[in-house]
Amino acid sequence: MWIGFTLAAYSVVANDVIQTLGTFLTSNEKRLQWWVLWLFAAAILSAALVYGYMHSDISYGRLDRYRTSLTTLDYKWYYALPPLVLLVITRLGVPVSTTFMILTLFTLTDAPQDVGITLAGIFDTNSLLGGMIFKSFSGCVLAFVLAGFIYIVFTELTEKRFIEKPVSESSQPYWITAQWLATGFLWFQWLTQDLANIYVFLRGGYDLSIIEFSITLFIFLSLLAFTFYTRGGAVQEVVRSKTNTADIRAATFIDLLYGIILYIFKYDSFLGFDYKLPWTGNLPMSTTWVFVGLLAGRELGMRLMLDGRFNRSTVSNVAMDFAKVMFGLVVSIVLVIIIKLLGT
Repeated sequence: MWIGFTLAAYSVVANDVIQTLGTFLTSNEKRLQWWVLWLFAAAILSAALVYGYMHSDISYGRLDRYRTSLTTLDYKWYYALPPLVLLVITRLGVPVSTTFMILTLFTLTDAPQDVGITLAGIFDTNSLLGGMIFKSFSGCVLAFVLAGFIYIVFTELTEKRFIEKPVSESSQPYWITAQWLATGFLWFQWLTQDLANIYVFLRGGYDLSIIEFSITLFIFLSLLAFTFYTRGGAVQEVVRSKTNTADIRAATFIDLLYGIILYIFKYDSFLGFDYKLPWTGNLPMSTTWVFVGLLAGRELGMRLMLDGRFNRSTVSNVAMDFAKVMFGLVVSIVLVIIIKLLGT
């Protein structure tokens, strides 16, 4: 359990944290020491974990539908394979979904040797696996469409001006404040979504002692420090390859939009109204898919307004990002099938 937790923690931090804090790192890495940025992220991480632990729900409800099966689950050595494979893929710079790579393994415990049921669950939105895929796909599409529309409408007023006119010294403090607030909001939303991917290895973290919880917090903070020290690693190139992400003003808008989308997907209804959203609020989802959809919509919308067309390199860049996340889903399903066969 603890080996799986540690591997998952490092894999998720190295892969998913860059989606959340990537623009924060890129826009501040030349201006501030890495440990200053780490302290900011570490404070929010600690607050989120302590709050969740005090309320006996570190996963913030994302593992509610797993709770019964986790209490009786017999952890075998092969449960460490998904985070181990994820670790290798992450070191290669491929942004894959940790939700599918890790949680898929825990969705099909009722059919340990039936490959047919495993594959059927992909298309069944009422199953845990199918529900996660549907919710993640919805998040990706919403992020892509929303970002594309916003950047088509506002690129002339925002991004074009950001590219042509660097931020002035007089306005920089205001943009720094705005970005750090937006990043803090996004970081917390991400934590409430993706902590489930890690604590699932500790039976959801529901019955941790104070000493065990402190150990998990120390592991998280150490891995986060290493990620900041290495400037995000290979996955950070996904962020750096996009237009003008190093500009603190552009990064602020990306973080705010990403945070709002993740916030929407935490609930079943829209802002408390009676209208029910088509997904389940407490079901885990792939924040990677949302992130890739957001950057893709932004990139295409911006290039259309700045260049008047989509050039080949832009389309190729976006297509490659989508191909990488689909690759992660395929690897996740294949891993589960292999592990199910190992468990027979």
